Amino acid sequence: MAKKYWNITLEEMMEAGVHFGHGTRKWNPRMASYISAKRKGIHITNLTRTARFLSEACDLVFDAASRGKQFLIVGTKNKVADLVARAAIRARCHYVNNKWLGGMLTNWYTTETRLHKFRDLRTEQKTGRLNRLPKRDAAMLKRQLSHLETYLGGIKYMTGLPDIVIIVDQQEEYTALRECITLGIPTICLIDTNCDPDLSDISIPANDDAIASIRLILNKLVFAICEGRSSYIRNS
Repeated sequence: MAKKYWNITLEEMMEAGVHFGHGTRKWNPRMASYISAKRKGIHITNLTRTARFLSEACDLVFDAASRGKQFLIVGTKNKVADLVARAAIRARCHYVNNKWLGGMLTNWYTTETRLHKFRDLRTEQKTGRLNRLPKRDAAMLKRQLSHLETYLGGIKYMTGLPDIVIIVDQQEEYTALRECITLGIPTICLIDTNCDPDLSDISIPANDDAIASIRLILNKLVFAICEGRSSYIRNS
C-alpha cells in the first residue's frame, strides 16, 4: 500500500520536465509501454506510470530504511554529482558521484582494503602525523589521500555491501548496475526512453538529463528514506 506522504503529482513532474524523453530515433523499443506520445521528434514519458513506479520505489526504500537497511546512490555525471552527494548526505546514505571503479562491489575485498587505507590516512592527517613525516613521504601520502577521497569519499563509512542501490542514469552507470545484478542487490533506476526497463528491480521512467527531473525523483526517494529512518529510530 502506498504511503500517504509521497504526494507525487503530475503537475510537479511536468513542471520539472520529467516527461521529456529522448529523440524518437534514439529509443529502446522495450520502453514502448512507458511512452505516451511523440511530440516534435521527442518521446513523451507516461507520467502516470512514472508516478506508480516512483511510489513503489518510495514504499520499498521506506520499508528498508525502517528496518535499518543501508543504501548506495550512484550518479557520476558531472552535472548531477553535487545533487547526488547532497541527497545522499541528507538521507545518511552512501554514494558514488565521481567515477565508478570497476569491481567496487563485486570485488568487495579490494574495495574494503582501500577503505581501510583511506581511513588510516584520514586519521593520520587529523592527528597531524602526516605533517611530521619527511616532506617527500608526506606529499606522496597526501596525494594518495586526495585520490581516495575523490573516488571513495562517498562510501568511506560503508562496512559491507549495500542492501539497495539507487542509480540515477542506467546507461551511464551500466557497470554499477551489472555488478548489482551479479550480486543480487536490489536496484532502483531512473530510466529514460533509450534504456532497458527490465534490468532493474524498480525502473522509474523519467528524464535523466534534466537536473530538475533528477532532483524531483531523488527528493521523493530521500524523503521516504528519511521517514523510514525516523520510524526505525522510534521503534529501536
